[in-house]
Amino acid sequence: MSETEGSAWDAYSVTKPQRRQTNSRGEKTWFNWTQYADHGPGAEVLPLKPGETVLDLGCGSGGNAAHLVALGMEVTGVDLSAKQLRKARDRWADAPDMELHQGDALGYLAGTHTTFDAIYSVFGAAWFCDPGLMLPAVHAHLRPGGVFAQSQRPPVEGCYGCQASYISRGPDEDPAIVKRWDYEPDTWCALLKEYGFVDVTATVLPAPEDDKRTMGTLLIRAVRDSEQPRTAIFTGAAQGQRYDR
Repeated sequence: MSETEGSAWDAYSVTKPQRRQTNSRGEKTWFNWTQYADHGPGAEVLPLKPGETVLDLGCGSGGNAAHLVALGMEVTGVDLSAKQLRKARDRWADAPDMELHQGDALGYLAGTHTTFDAIYSVFGAAWFCDPGLMLPAVHAHLRPGGVFAQSQRPPVEGCYGCQASYISRGPDEDPAIVKRWDYEPDTWCALLKEYGFVDVTATVLPAPEDDKRTMGTLLIRAVRDSEQPRTAIFTGAAQGQRYDR
């Protein structure tokens, strides 16, 4: 973890309030893949059973992880921001099967031998890490048949590969800059297949019809194959070039 990246996400934490106490259905915990409240699919994207293990890459304040714990899963969350993790520990102190780690997602994966039944990232570390590094690491830490899913904003047309995100740090400071990786759905599918995933889908979920905003959410889902872990070659798609498919 770099000090700069950690401070950038701490600054982001200041702009994000705690999750509501209940959602529109009166539920105390829930899973949300999109940037819109009470919209889109839920935990069924990860077809998990009680007792199975899950890794949340960029868990933030822990709302999605807490929901999976409430469903009976054992969840590990990793996040760069100490402030976000403090929110998670304060809000979900009674979630006994939620283990939180501060640090870089790739560093955590490199330092553990644990394998998981599912790994996911909601506007999290999988968006802000080079897929040429992240996808092989995720593959290596998923059990055969395990699901990987991530959500993020769709790319801006013509802006593919590594892009800059600016995070406000206040009126008297320059914004913090972090890198993210944007691709069209077909490129994500090609990348995941290259790195050993099967049953790959990448879909843009539309914004709610009654919302003034129109930007959808890119939801990517894949399954780890049953072969042995592999070392993939870092190719053009992960460098910002598009596959012809």
